[in-house]
Amino acid sequence: MKTYLDCIPCLIKGALEQARLATDDERVQKEIINEAAALIPQFSLGLTPPEMARQLHQIIARKTGSRDLFKSIRARSNRWAMELYPKLKEKVVRSRDRLLTSVELAIAGNVIDYAIKNTLNIEEEIQKIFGDDFSQEYKGIFEYECFKKDIATAKTILYLADNAGEIVFDRVFIEEFCGHRKVVFAVRDKPSINDALMEDAVFCGLDKITHVMSSGVDAPGTILKYCSEEFLKIFQQADLIISKGQGNYEALSEAERKIYFLFKVKCPVIARHSGAKLGDIVLKRSK
Repeated sequence: MKTYLDCIPCLIKGALEQARLATDDERVQKEIINEAAALIPQFSLGLTPPEMARQLHQIIARKTGSRDLFKSIRARSNRWAMELYPKLKEKVVRSRDRLLTSVELAIAGNVIDYAIKNTLNIEEEIQKIFGDDFSQEYKGIFEYECFKKDIATAKTILYLADNAGEIVFDRVFIEEFCGHRKVVFAVRDKPSINDALMEDAVFCGLDKITHVMSSGVDAPGTILKYCSEEFLKIFQQADLIISKGQGNYEALSEAERKIYFLFKVKCPVIARHSGAKLGDIVLKRSK
């Protein structure tokens, strides 16, 4: 997905929020915003938003010396989500269609996203998950029947993780289909906002049911040109790819692979591009 003009203010706002998280020194914060603003005219709109965000994150790291601003936030999200794990499992076990309920939960878990913390009440959204009418709401594009058929025949599945904490919801989903299949769970290589890293996947137990690996990427999206050769080999050979989150959708929506994108629509640009509505939960096949 290319970058739209509406993405640029969001990128600058994100840079400011991260600058404030990294330092209380307003002088340094101003230097970061100045440098970020100077970089914007050099960006081609043909780049994906995660590519732009990656360069802005590098400015913040260089100016402040901090490369993992969200370590404590990731840890807190993981602990909180693990406390929910028994309740999530109970909801799946009691449902009529366990796979359907688990995929709904996985997408709903996409609300655990620092990038939208100011526009979405995460606690309120999580409460909706456990409501009786959750499965009937917010489904804009939801290609479940096709997904069910494809996952039934896939022998190797590559699962692209998104945020820490959210990966507990992914675990509940994966436990419904892993069985005798090979499932590779790919996380970010280095810190990028609150995206899941290897340590998060291990803490949340993903290493017990999948093969966890790094994609090689240090951006808020799976940008293939920055991925490791090991990851790219699996990306090309997997029977099916499951991609979580808006960042991965932005990076891979034009990729020529069979990908199912799972995310909650949290911005108008993604809504327009995906054909869904703001607030929808989406299960969408690649073109």
